Amino acid sequence: MSTSTTISQAPRFNARNIVSRLGLLLVILIFIVVMSMLSPVFLSVANFRNLFIQSTILAVLAMGQTFVIMTRGIDLSIGGVMALSSAIGMGLALHVGVPGPVAILVALAVGGLVGLVNGLSVTVLGITPLITTLATLSVARGATFAYTNGSNITPVPDIMIAFGRGEVFDLPYSVVLLILLAIIFQFVLSRTVFGRSVYATGGNEVASRLAGIPTSRIIMITYIICGITAAIAGLILTGRLESAGPRAGVGIELTVIAACVIGGTSLFGGAGSIVGTLLGVVLISLVSNAINLLGVPPAWDDLVKGMVIFLPALVDVYRRKFARA
Repeated sequence: MSTSTTISQAPRFNARNIVSRLGLLLVILIFIVVMSMLSPVFLSVANFRNLFIQSTILAVLAMGQTFVIMTRGIDLSIGGVMALSSAIGMGLALHVGVPGPVAILVALAVGGLVGLVNGLSVTVLGITPLITTLATLSVARGATFAYTNGSNITPVPDIMIAFGRGEVFDLPYSVVLLILLAIIFQFVLSRTVFGRSVYATGGNEVASRLAGIPTSRIIMITYIICGITAAIAGLILTGRLESAGPRAGVGIELTVIAACVIGGTSLFGGAGSIVGTLLGVVLISLVSNAINLLGVPPAWDDLVKGMVIFLPALVDVYRRKFARA
């Protein structure tokens, strides 16, 4: 009885969680101060606007990935899902004459379907998430190349362009969509039975199953959420570039995972939040922006990003050891 009550509750904010969150925020503030002294362009309204807009795709992907990682999973297929879902949606709109709104729904359904395949492979077939999502990444990318003949699909219907370039009250639609998704996802994780079940499943899957939580279903839903957010990110990128192509989202997977871990989502499951993930996205976006503004040679770009990925993983390991002490 007590076990069921314990694992069905999402972790509350304790002093350690608050200090961890404030620590990341402090790092971001220090980074901003240092960059403002190194580059006169950094604090300009134009730069921060571009920074905010450019980070929307990473943020949308990272929020979906947060759900998966919290259940001790990982989804490396998101870049391929971005390409496949947007290409199929654009192809239907341009070559079949499907109305734009329907094409968008089809694109989201493709993302959800790939997520369902990932979830079934992990929960029913027992294939590890790493192998499963590597396979679906390759399949999705290959299917996109075959569907598009290796070229971009263009022109993009106006409703699709609105995803990446449309504005309301001088605020991009993509940013409005990001804010709405963040509010919904944070509410789901912190205030719903499903959210508490995600925390419990990641914290101790066996105990959660014994307590009556349908862990397989929970894991499956997290992969579906991740697939749908990948499709949303693909639509935003398509609208921004005004084309859909097989190379969309290439190599973005590790950056997304890094953003989640930097924000406090544990690779060992059971811990994380949407707010923390968004702070992780902010820090990574600031690093990328700094690399561009400071004229860092391209050869150093991957090195810096690699360190940004490695250090949070190392911190996560020691954070868990500290929590157990």
